[in-house]
Amino acid sequence: MLFNGADVLKRAGVADLKLHPGKAPHWLVKRMIPMASALCEFIVDEFGTQELLRRLSDPVWFQALSNVLGYDWDSSGSTTVTCGVLKSALTFENHSMVGVGGKGAASRKVPERLRALEDYGLDGSRLIEISKAVAKVDNAGVQDGYQLYQHVFFVDSEENWTVVQQGMDYISVDARRYHWTSFEIDSFIEEPHSGLISGQVKEATLDMTSRDSHDCRKTSVDIVKEDPVRVGNSCPELGQSWTSLK
Repeated sequence: MLFNGADVLKRAGVADLKLHPGKAPHWLVKRMIPMASALCEFIVDEFGTQELLRRLSDPVWFQALSNVLGYDWDSSGSTTVTCGVLKSALTFENHSMVGVGGKGAASRKVPERLRALEDYGLDGSRLIEISKAVAKVDNAGVQDGYQLYQHVFFVDSEENWTVVQQGMDYISVDARRYHWTSFEIDSFIEEPHSGLISGQVKEATLDMTSRDSHDCRKTSVDIVKEDPVRVGNSCPELGQSWTSLK
């Protein structure tokens, strides 16, 4: 790995939103972009890029920003549209930071876009590794029924960053937003949240980042290192499932 989890990663919060179809009106987005540019430029001028990144990593502040820019308060689009607006508004020239990514195909181009930032003196390889790790944790480390479909990486000229990504629950038709930031991190794999906003609580959730999952994480690594046949013999209750895995 090209980064140290002890000094680069922190999941800052989660928000649950209703999944709404359709697109934001063009006239609204056209107005949101210059408003977002002006607001972000003011924050950067007064407090610096680190403060703007910290605020974007706060799910409540991010939601408030979306509302101030004129978007729906409870829609999944408050993530995708606001991130798209910020990506269009932010520039190194005016804000000393940019946003890359988006939803669907745009999210899969994040490595390519981060690599291009090497033209500005940033370590593209390091940022790509961080982006992949953040997505992997929310997709696999936290199994809450939400599949990621949107990933936006905000980064300043000093390589401080915030990630805003969103997952979809195809059964409940809900969306959940995850926030990550590079500030004040103690552990990448254990209790990475500094805040949580949730519209619903699911009983059947596997959170391998929980402090209570410490022994489970250790055991999982031990099992992966073990001979598969030996694991199967020691777990006869796997039955048919084990037969299909061999």
